Amino acid sequence: MTTAALPRRAEAVAAYDGSRVLEVLLFATAFLITFTKVRIDLGNDNELYISDVTAALFVAAFLAHRIARRDWVVSRTVGVTSAFLLAFLVVYLVGFYNLETTADRDLFLKGLGKQSIHFAVLICGVAYVERRSPRVYWQTFGCFMAGIAVNAVYGFFQLLLAETSGANLDRMILGRLGLYDSTGINVFGTVGGADVYRTTGLTLDPSHLGVMLVLPLLVLFPLYLRLERGHHLRTPLAVLLAFLVLVELSTLSRSALLGLGVGLLVLAFPYRHMLAKPRVLVPLGALALVLAGVIAQRAGFFQTVLEARTQPGGSSTQTHLEFYSLIRPALEQHLFFGLGLNTFASYYEFLTGESNYGPHSYYVALLTETGLVGTALYGVWLVYLFRRLGALRRLGRGLARRGDALAARVSPLAWGMTAGLLGTMAANTVYLTMQFYYFFLFALLVVAAPVVFGREAARREAREGDRDTVRP
Repeated sequence: MTTAALPRRAEAVAAYDGSRVLEVLLFATAFLITFTKVRIDLGNDNELYISDVTAALFVAAFLAHRIARRDWVVSRTVGVTSAFLLAFLVVYLVGFYNLETTADRDLFLKGLGKQSIHFAVLICGVAYVERRSPRVYWQTFGCFMAGIAVNAVYGFFQLLLAETSGANLDRMILGRLGLYDSTGINVFGTVGGADVYRTTGLTLDPSHLGVMLVLPLLVLFPLYLRLERGHHLRTPLAVLLAFLVLVELSTLSRSALLGLGVGLLVLAFPYRHMLAKPRVLVPLGALALVLAGVIAQRAGFFQTVLEARTQPGGSSTQTHLEFYSLIRPALEQHLFFGLGLNTFASYYEFLTGESNYGPHSYYVALLTETGLVGTALYGVWLVYLFRRLGALRRLGRGLARRGDALAARVSPLAWGMTAGLLGTMAANTVYLTMQFYYFFLFALLVVAAPVVFGREAARREAREGDRDTVRP
């Protein structure tokens, strides 16, 4: 963008009055995006999720607002994101002709509807957030992080009640509200007659919650490290991060720990000089003491659980390997466009014995359902997200060279989201959450960030230039 275009861009942003309703709907969508248990059973294996409702309302309100204002301006980021949606739709529709049964077509239409809403939220969200101030961006970001944190709090009390009284928190709350009455917390097995629980929170699977927690842990950690001494969020963030690690461990999710480990390796490069400081060691030490106290009371129990979750030849590990072995026969049938979107469960029912069983790996789903073309297209989409994060990191470095305090927020945000994206990708090798709503909300924040903070940086630079001009 040229210097001459900046004032016009600023005027356009200032003229955009937005809508309080749109803000509320976007914030509600970001907050509720991981609450997959909050749903209504419609019968015939169909459910209406609360995230479907808030997302659809936001998209409808956004389009109505643009139409009412006759605002047809489309930014470059919105255009690129929309182009990706169209490209994915072409791949999916070509794959539709590979379907053979009515059940396959039903699954395909359900998956296509979900993907369309996911991308609609992404596109409309980017179009809305990129025109607003950093305040709206941070509030959207905060609602997203807060929603995952509330999910973790629910999971903590879910585990606490199950351990102390065997009570089912889902039935106590969701069942009484007339929402979908799920089976409650996951039971991994028994040790010495005692149940081994895996926290699910408001998600449908403990590994779903575990992989979702990778994002706040990796994104908030560098932001916490860069907070100034005495900042009002420093202590709350330290407590929150320690708590989220505790809940992460209670999910017993190996895929989540893999993703967290990869993300921490990424963060070790820019923040290795800060890892031995009290702001890291104190909350980490407090968490270690809590864990040591809990484990000391039931050492044998936890040792057995640990051995069960680290066995390389366990049944769960074999299941994941079997799914990867099924990629080749699928590609032999339909090499370029796969078996059809969302049809893995139907095609491999002979192996799983269930009609709604997922492939337990996002990459298995990509290859089998969309073939080489769909997988390559998704790779290009990921490259685009990394390029957006690269632009944000460069912006942070530029702000730091100018001595702008905004660098202390932009740079850690960029590194945290980079680590979060890589960590989520690693976790999805043995699980699949990148097709869920929350990942599209994360992509929204990634795509919009360089525009929002780039405009703010230009505004601050122009203001500093004006001050220099009037100095005697």
